[in-house]
Amino acid sequence: MKRRLPFLLVFFIGLGLSVQAQKPNRIAYIDMEYILANVPEYQEASAQLEERVQSWKNELESDLKKVASMKLELDQERPLLTKELIEEREATIAFEESKISEYQQKRFGPNGDLILQKKQLIKPIQDQVFNAIQEIGVQRNYDFIFDRTSDVAMVFSAERHNISEQVLRSITRASKREQLSSRGEIKEMEIEESRSVEEDKEISEKKQAAEAAQNEREAFIEARKAERDSIRAAKQQAFDERRAKILADRQRKKDSIDEVKRLKREENNNPN
Repeated sequence: MKRRLPFLLVFFIGLGLSVQAQKPNRIAYIDMEYILANVPEYQEASAQLEERVQSWKNELESDLKKVASMKLELDQERPLLTKELIEEREATIAFEESKISEYQQKRFGPNGDLILQKKQLIKPIQDQVFNAIQEIGVQRNYDFIFDRTSDVAMVFSAERHNISEQVLRSITRASKREQLSSRGEIKEMEIEESRSVEEDKEISEKKQAAEAAQNEREAFIEARKAERDSIRAAKQQAFDERRAKILADRQRKKDSIDEVKRLKREENNNPN
């Protein structure tokens, strides 16, 4: 991009000199990366985002260590466990891993919190810089301002260089000339107009069908999401019930052992 900038500058300078030789174009450039790096609000926003990202990474690391510990513990105790208990522990580990995967997508996925918060924190500051560029461009009568660090390249152009209306008028004049030359063929024009009405109707119907399809897709996505949430809730409930059962069984065994120990102590204290 930096290598292409001199070519662009030469091109626009040459264009300005050839079209408007009496008044050379005023051209400037900026370094957006340098500007943002020296804006305190941008630094603060970046620091806040980095802090949040680090917090999310710490949570992930903690959960991954917890699952690794569960796997190691299962491997060590596997010879002592029944098939049922092994399957129970494996199901618990798989459930924890699925929760970690969901968390990764929520935080770092394509539509995750990282992307959203980048927009929320940083975009307003980028807009502020862009507005400042527009103000300077108008006040100092620049024709073009480029950003040498961006693929967009041009960040400001004086309105007097906007020829959109001229292009539109040229197209309109050409269209009118075409109509004048075919004025004698009224019947053909009427047929063409009739076709236009049919085409407009067809376009309208296609648009309605597209909107209906879009609504159907959105409803399907919502239904799938509700289904996933329901399955997740059911898995969580089943996990909680299994865990409660295991804890209850352990407590009963402990209570039974404690009762046996208590009876033995009583027998030892009362030999007669």
